[in-house]
Order: sequence, then C-alpha cells, then structure tokens
Amino acid sequence: MESLKPRKTLVEQVYERILDAICEGVLPAGTRVTQDELAARLQVSRQPVMSALGLLRQQGFLVEHGRRGLEVAPADRRHFDAIYEFRSVLEPWAAALAADRATPRQIERGRALVEQGKRVAAAGDAHATLQADIDFHNFIYEASGNPLVLESMQLHWQHLRRSMGEVLQRPRFTEKVWREHAAILDAIAAGDRNAASRLIAEHVREASERVGAELEAAERKAA
Repeated sequence: MESLKPRKTLVEQVYERILDAICEGVLPAGTRVTQDELAARLQVSRQPVMSALGLLRQQGFLVEHGRRGLEVAPADRRHFDAIYEFRSVLEPWAAALAADRATPRQIERGRALVEQGKRVAAAGDAHATLQADIDFHNFIYEASGNPLVLESMQLHWQHLRRSMGEVLQRPRFTEKVWREHAAILDAIAAGDRNAASRLIAEHVREASERVGAELEAAERKAA
C-alpha cells in the first residue's frame, strides 16, 4: 500500500500560483498586486490570497510601495550573490555526503532525473527545464541524508528561479548544464566523494557566473 499524501491547502495552492507567476516573469518586478484582482483571477476568496501575499512579502518576493500597496520586488543582485556563496559551501559538502550515503534506488532515480532533464532541454521547454534543474539539486540534498540541507535550500531556490529561467532557455547553456549534472551523478554513483564535491563546486561557480552575467545585462537594460 502506498502512503497517503496530504492535499495542499488552498493557501498553499494560491501561494504557489502567485510565486510561479513572479518567478516565471508573468508578474514582473514593479507589478502592483491586489487581493481583489488575484482572487478574481484565481477564482478564490480574498482570505487565502491575503495569507499568501503576507507570506510572499515576508519572504521578499513582494514589497510595500506607499499608496500603491504591494508590488513585485525587483531582483536583488546582492541576494543572489549571497545565495551562490552559500551554495558554494553547502553543495560540495552535500555531494560528498551523497557519494557516501546514496542508495542504489536513489542513484537510479538520479539517472532518471538526468534523462528527463536532457529530454525537456532538447525540447526547448523552459519551464520544465528549470524544474528539472531544481529537481536534480534537490535529489543531491536528499541523497546527502541530512534533512537540514534540503530545508536550507528550498526557499533560496525560489529566488534563484527568477534569474535562472532566462539562462536555461539558451541551448548552449542547457546542454552543458546537463553534461555537468551527469558527471556529478557518475561521481556520486562511484562513491567518489572528492570528485563529486569538486565537480559540483565547479558547476555552482559557473552557474553563478552565467546567472550574474544575465542579471548584469538586465540591470543595464533597465538603466
């Protein structure tokens, strides 16, 4: 018998819909958001929208803007840089732990994730490619066997989605990203903690450079 998964609350569903719209550019930075408009678009009451907006504001996705009320926060370059600094320390350690602890079943799942990522990237599906990238890194966090690793990164990945989506739409980047993912997984499967740690450190550093270049281009355009 399979375990029963609890259904998401209405607040959780509304939160995810609004967050997706922000991260995917449907609601770009500076867009004013109101309870009434969102409730009408999502066909729900104002209460779950109010709760979801409060959480998004607390997490930095929305900001107060005087009489305009809430609006989508601009991407904060310093915040992204801080996240990548954090990743540069956390992920090599997580990959090393995964090389020590990953089970054959987890390795099999990792290979399936890599193949799925290659397929959606080749198909040019930007949304699915970004989700596949997130899923692969979450796989490493889970395979590390330390639940605090996954908990520490979940919120940060939502902020990264806003800039990574643009980078992962470029074929030359996506092909390289998934080659790197495959090499990291091979090192984990071989139990080579040093190689796994080194490869993911290089992967995170290059990702930081790619995303940083994208943010700089956006800042220049806005200026």
